[in-house]
Amino acid sequence: MILFPAIDLKNGQCVRLEQGDFAKQTTFNDDPLAVAKDFEAAGATWLHVIDLDGAKDGVRANQETIRSIVEHTSLNVQVGGGIRSEADVKALLELGVNRVIVGSMAVENLNLLTSLAVAYPGKILVSLDVRDGFVTYKGWQKQSPITTLVMCRTLRRIGIDTIIYTDIATDGMMSGPNLSAYAMLKEATDLNVISSGGVRNIADLKRLQELGLSGAIVGKAIYLGHLDVKEAIICLQDESSPA
Repeated sequence: MILFPAIDLKNGQCVRLEQGDFAKQTTFNDDPLAVAKDFEAAGATWLHVIDLDGAKDGVRANQETIRSIVEHTSLNVQVGGGIRSEADVKALLELGVNRVIVGSMAVENLNLLTSLAVAYPGKILVSLDVRDGFVTYKGWQKQSPITTLVMCRTLRRIGIDTIIYTDIATDGMMSGPNLSAYAMLKEATDLNVISSGGVRNIADLKRLQELGLSGAIVGKAIYLGHLDVKEAIICLQDESSPA
């Protein structure tokens, strides 16, 4: 299982939100590139980046910060936040981003998502941000009538093979991931599932790995010092090694 350290960008700073609430923001660092380099030095191979300005307002205010991370580290980078057009996707891929994450598009413009999945195979991930069993969109600010499993089946049909699943109730709360939701997804779909939200420590990561998830995104636990990136990566590699 891959560990994805997370950087959430707002106004060029590294921040975290609580349950997606922009009014509950904590700024952890004003130098995201330095944070990314620290993750790289600890052994991370991937970085998960969310452009919160893009998610909230559709404003691409953090492009140069993302470019700097891509150009000055060897990390594979996946980026999401307000991706609503093919132009947005192309702009990020031209920066050297490895994968682009879409969310609202899956609810609002499935035809466009279908064409993107064909045009950029392996480059498009869909983030399912779920509250009370229903998919949200517009930076978690609006709730759709679409259930998680209905959306998963639709995504698989159009050629998406990997999702990021966030249980909004656990995000940023340091309460542990929603293990039952991940177990349900692995049993009911053949999608590659990346967890997001709630991871507190290495024990949580081990539980997710045991469920067969392909990755786990971790932010707050790292910034608060509850989870060491280097130690976590070594532990996940050891757990996946043959006996």
